[in-house]
Amino acid sequence: MATRPFRFSGSTGKQLSGRLEMPVGRVRGWAIFAPCFTCGKDNRAAVHIAELLARQGIGVLRFDFAGLGDSEGDFADSRFSSDVQDLQAAAQALAAEDKAPSLLIGHSLGGAAAIAAAVDLPAIRAVATINAPFDVAHTLHQFDPAALAAIDAQGAADVLLAGRRFRVGRGLIDDLRAQDQGTRIAELHRPLLVMHAPLDDTVGIGNATKIYVAARHPKSFVSLDDADHLLSRPQDAERAATMIAAWAAPYLTPPADTPAPTADAEAEETREGKFQVAISAGDHVFLADEPESVGGMGSGPSPFDLLSAALAACTTMTLRLYADGKGWPVTRIRTAVGHERQPGNARPDLFNCRIAIEGALDAEQRARMMDIAERCPVHRTLDQGSRFTLAEGEPPAPCDPPEAHRDAMDHATEGPATDGVV
Repeated sequence: MATRPFRFSGSTGKQLSGRLEMPVGRVRGWAIFAPCFTCGKDNRAAVHIAELLARQGIGVLRFDFAGLGDSEGDFADSRFSSDVQDLQAAAQALAAEDKAPSLLIGHSLGGAAAIAAAVDLPAIRAVATINAPFDVAHTLHQFDPAALAAIDAQGAADVLLAGRRFRVGRGLIDDLRAQDQGTRIAELHRPLLVMHAPLDDTVGIGNATKIYVAARHPKSFVSLDDADHLLSRPQDAERAATMIAAWAAPYLTPPADTPAPTADAEAEETREGKFQVAISAGDHVFLADEPESVGGMGSGPSPFDLLSAALAACTTMTLRLYADGKGWPVTRIRTAVGHERQPGNARPDLFNCRIAIEGALDAEQRARMMDIAERCPVHRTLDQGSRFTLAEGEPPAPCDPPEAHRDAMDHATEGPATDGVV
């Protein structure tokens, strides 16, 4: 997937460094990811979640707050209030490039910052938090009491946070203590998704309860089961991203010039593994890959799996259309397709179809259903052969609208094969 640097001026004029994950396929909308306290844009969870959302058509900006990573500034001068304003500056910078975000996502203290920033960003239509604290002063629990005492007495001190030493000033401590996050949550007036790991030993699950109770509807809660605070395992970040993408779908705002989805399909390398590609087809984005046995990662169906799936899906849909048209009592249809290569045959590709039809049908009706199965448009396409055009160029490729495919399916259930059948 394409990712590019994204630098912008923060609330105090410092240059902040970010990475913009460009969406694959049709753009569904734009989001900003606010990382956890002392984390940056290259934190494992931030990278995984941003990339996974981009594969589903949601572009994501992840960036370093002032004094962290590649951004200008001194962490000793940082403030929670400044981070909130920098999130708002990020939203304005994206909007200036016609990529106005409609979704804010925040991890840990970044989740609290996302809620605070959204209050003053009318274009933000939804907020998702991951392992976020209810009271931002909760962050001070990560400080050694002796270090806090030194900061209060001396104005600044070195503090060990997440295994690294940071110079922390009294301004940050006072700012964290002064926040009224509960009022902000109550006044958010945006759909809110609260995601939290029950076993999180950094920010306890009780914080999620308080956020959820304080928030107004629409609000949702998702348990991240046995994930840790940082979502260190890839599967935990993948689950969070999948949940966010599904939940946020109604609230995303695609660009005004986004073309209407077509039946055109695109496959773009993700550069993860040897074969993995992100496929976009209409409104849908998913992965395809090869099995581990042939050098892939097994992260999605193989090309021949997809071809077999197309035949299975079309056969099932065609039979359902026919059965409903006849008013027959068919309760469920399942089609399994297996592909074989038989090199010694003139037509070496063999598709083995097995169709299970549930319902009170007589023998003649079942026989007619099997006749209709052979009239499925994908079956006919494979049986009759196809022609191809190949040309270098950018998508999309010429194609019929989705309605044409439905017309072909309608036609498949009409004609001589149905004559005399009641």
